[in-house]
Amino acid sequence: MVVKKSIGDYIFDTLNYILLMFIAFICVVPIVHVCFASISEPALVDKATSFILWPLGKPSFNAYKIIMRYKNIWTGYKNTLFYVVAQCFITSILSVIAGYITSRKRFRYRNVLMMFLAFTMLFNGGMIPTYMVVNKLGLLNTRAALLIPQAMGVFYIIIMRTAIQAIPDSLEESARMDGAGELTIMFKIILPLCKATFAVIILFIAVGKWNEWFSALLYLPTAREMYPLQMFMREILISAQNSTSSVTANAGDLMDNAQLYKTLVKYGAIVVSTLPILAIYPFCQKYFVTGVMVGSVKG
Repeated sequence: MVVKKSIGDYIFDTLNYILLMFIAFICVVPIVHVCFASISEPALVDKATSFILWPLGKPSFNAYKIIMRYKNIWTGYKNTLFYVVAQCFITSILSVIAGYITSRKRFRYRNVLMMFLAFTMLFNGGMIPTYMVVNKLGLLNTRAALLIPQAMGVFYIIIMRTAIQAIPDSLEESARMDGAGELTIMFKIILPLCKATFAVIILFIAVGKWNEWFSALLYLPTAREMYPLQMFMREILISAQNSTSSVTANAGDLMDNAQLYKTLVKYGAIVVSTLPILAIYPFCQKYFVTGVMVGSVKG
């Protein structure tokens, strides 16, 4: 069936395209600016008064050479990968279990439990009480301090619960008639049908964990060997303010004029810390809309 568009429809579509192009421009330009600024000539970057949409002067990768000579960057990558994988596994599995339990109509207290869970989204103890709990549990300066406090995500539980509720009860009933238990139903029947939602939850967790640094600042005060990548990137950004810092001092002949390279090191650090997640995100994007929309329409 071909639907004929009116003049109003064409105007509406045109305005939509213009608005989306404007939003895309706002999102893309800062990334392009940072990438090209990091490989431009430092003197020209300092003089630039607008966005840098192409390399200024002769392209140079000296800023990245300086950053890569910072010995802790590879330790940061290794730690961050561990935190991302571990947090995705722990939080996603707990979200599936909690979402499954609270979606079962035979569970009498499911609404009460969801009320308590939702309450924590609006009100929580705050940074200082959370720090005191972590300290009392003896988790300071351990990797568990960055994983256990964030093991349960109420937002992820609600998304998973909504997706599971959209699955017909007849599937569970058929599985029970065949002798399947709770774990079998949950992981072999329910979870495969919610894989799009499950992928979106993992994506949210991974992006959040990759960019996290404040938790490490609080809970790893003396355990530098456990710092995630973003903590070392933070050190680079701060130390780049000082031309005699350890980051720039190790650059050797590249730092004949350390003052000029400070800005480029900042841009390079941003690219190094965000490039991996930007490279992975497009491959997960296809699950995003599907996963979020599952269960949003009833009937």
